[in-house]
Amino acid sequence: MNDEKIIVPLDVSDLESAIALVDKLPQVTFWKVGLELFTSTGPAILDVLKSRQKRIFLDLKFHDIPNTVAGACRAAAGYGVDLLTIHATCGKDCLKAAVEAVQVGAEKAGTKPPKLIAITVLTSISARDLAFDLKIPLELPEFALEMALLAKNAGLNGAVCSPQEVAQLRNTCGENFLLVCPGVRPSWADKGDQKRSLTPSQAFQAGADFLVIGRPITAAADPVLAWDKICEELNLG
Repeated sequence: MNDEKIIVPLDVSDLESAIALVDKLPQVTFWKVGLELFTSTGPAILDVLKSRQKRIFLDLKFHDIPNTVAGACRAAAGYGVDLLTIHATCGKDCLKAAVEAVQVGAEKAGTKPPKLIAITVLTSISARDLAFDLKIPLELPEFALEMALLAKNAGLNGAVCSPQEVAQLRNTCGENFLLVCPGVRPSWADKGDQKRSLTPSQAFQAGADFLVIGRPITAAADPVLAWDKICEELNLG
């Protein structure tokens, strides 16, 4: 079912608001916990989600020297989450250290290791930003592909990319490489700060495994209605 492949971000600032949102959308099975909420609540929100038998995408986007990232990954693996993110731009040595660390951390905690997925290019970054602000000489799709291949060769399970790059990454990285697409916006939703977006149906058709859809659902006047509308469109598609 497509609705089981939609990840909804808990982009709120405190535990009470997060619990209220989870309770408002009991049909959502996969939630994303990002920097703001995890910094505010720590692992308490993860315990809440696991007590409700939810899947968890811990999106902390680690980016540091290899030793520091490895330590963070070992700790995060002990939480029993399903997906964990690291920036591909931290480099090959760091990525390899992270892969080893999640195995060690999960074994120590007696949990299943999370799928480790690499951030290629943030969906708020445009081609102009990449070229003029970050001074990267590659075209954006080429750079995203290079970051995904770096992650795959280092042993990671997948990558995060915009829907506009997913077809190319799927064709090059193969069917067993997980592709998670944020920045997905239904045709009726405001794109906000997402600069490289597609609709949910288009993203799945291009080869995405999971979609991250936040504000069109969580900021809607009626989040339940918005969720149902997206699921209906996907089923019709």
